[in-house]
Amino acid sequence: MGVWGKARDETRGGWAPQGDPAAVDLSAEMERLAASLGPLAYGQAPGHGRVLQFASARTGEGTSTVAREFARLAAQRLRRPIWLIDTDLTGATQSATISAHPAQYGRMGGAAGGSPDGSSFFTVRPQAVDAGGAPVPPARYLVAHPVGGPNLWVTRFRRELMAPGQSAYVTPGSAYWDVMRRHAELIIIDAPSAEQSQASIMLAPHADATVLVVAADAGDARPPALLKSAMTAAGGRVAGLFFNRCEIESLPILRAITP
Repeated sequence: MGVWGKARDETRGGWAPQGDPAAVDLSAEMERLAASLGPLAYGQAPGHGRVLQFASARTGEGTSTVAREFARLAAQRLRRPIWLIDTDLTGATQSATISAHPAQYGRMGGAAGGSPDGSSFFTVRPQAVDAGGAPVPPARYLVAHPVGGPNLWVTRFRRELMAPGQSAYVTPGSAYWDVMRRHAELIIIDAPSAEQSQASIMLAPHADATVLVVAADAGDARPPALLKSAMTAAGGRVAGLFFNRCEIESLPILRAITP
């Protein structure tokens, strides 16, 4: 791969021009990233969508910006639905950023169910019960909003439904990702940093590939190398590194930095 990146993401502790994470235009970089990913950037056939994860070892590397911009590009290029799955269950940064910038991303529509069949990629503990005493399924906490039309969707975890003492955790099951492959052409996972959560490692085996986002000025190559090793050990595939304000490097470079 040989692509240039530009910005880190303020929503995860980084920066962007004028303090606005959506002010960054990465269109050219995302075009080249899509070209370098080849078949990983689009579905194999109707009903056989791809899952592409964006992750980082440390907070503030720019994962959310890169994932969001890649989803925007994919929605312009592909004909079938593109889903941007925000797996950071501590907030709703993707939907909030997109909603605040309709001129750039398109107007956000009303909420729909975030799971086609009631499966989920997380659990909520302790489990709540509804007014009739029935357990509330985790999928009840997830909604999805169309963005600028029917082609791009972004998920939002409904933290407002959680009661005091409840916590949400990403789980390693494949059911949600299997059904999403049948529902969408490309599913883009925006994962929290490995500093915050082990979610990206748990989800790596369910993605066709993971792109690791690294700040160009980070200096220490060990954290992304260790994360790559952990993902590979878990059964995942790392496609490459996206260096913000630096080149995307290919798999041979990843092998070179692996401890």
